[in-house]
Amino acid sequence: MAGCERGAPGGRCGGSWSSPGAAAGAGGGGGREARERPLGQAAPGLGPRRPAQPLQCNPWGIGFPLMGPLQGPRGRSAVVGTVTLCLAAGWALQTPGGVSLVVPQPNINATVAQNILLSVEYSCRGVATIEWKHVSSWGTTSIVEWRSGNSVNISTVYKDRVTTFENGSIQLRNVGMRDAGYYFVTVMEEHGTNAYGTIIVNVYEIIYEDLHFVAVLFTFLAAVSAILICLMWLCNKSLHLFQKKTTHKLTASTTEEIELETIEC
Repeated sequence: MAGCERGAPGGRCGGSWSSPGAAAGAGGGGGREARERPLGQAAPGLGPRRPAQPLQCNPWGIGFPLMGPLQGPRGRSAVVGTVTLCLAAGWALQTPGGVSLVVPQPNINATVAQNILLSVEYSCRGVATIEWKHVSSWGTTSIVEWRSGNSVNISTVYKDRVTTFENGSIQLRNVGMRDAGYYFVTVMEEHGTNAYGTIIVNVYEIIYEDLHFVAVLFTFLAAVSAILICLMWLCNKSLHLFQKKTTHKLTASTTEEIELETIEC
């Protein structure tokens, strides 16, 4: 087989093709004649040869016969099957399954008696089941679980404190120190695909509560002091009036005694 020329237009190989049988049967100059015989020409004494298919070259110098056009029922069936397979693969790529979950705010800082929103966003093609759990140093507690379009199952501990939303978020009202910790949300699709999310909640005590107590106590003491001062003033005033009346009576009795002694003399 003659080598292929890489620069040949159309990737076809040049040169001629020789028959080993013809080369063996001919000797001397006949071998040269057989080697130089054009492609597709039969050797002397043999029947007509079938035209050889053109060869295609690749960068490594190896030639392969080009595949002819598909003809007949089998060829048309192969084409239809290939097209159907491509369409099915494209449809599968355009319609991904599963469930996705996004947690916009993974850390929340709150104070005692405040209302907080544990916000999430999920999406899935089927019906999803949402479940929330609270994990802290006091243990693990199930908060709420519900299925899209069905009733909500809220734990007894959070019965009057939790509000659920369609996007999977929940609102927790009147938080306390025991509500601090990790909140885990699980979104389960009906086909078995799950998605998980975590929110960390920090709860702090209000510092001015002690100051408020001190202020109330100071106001109470100030009021008591004012009342005592008023009572002391009233007592002093009453004592002064009593002393004044007593002095006036003594003066009047002394004057009467002096007058009587003068009359007796």
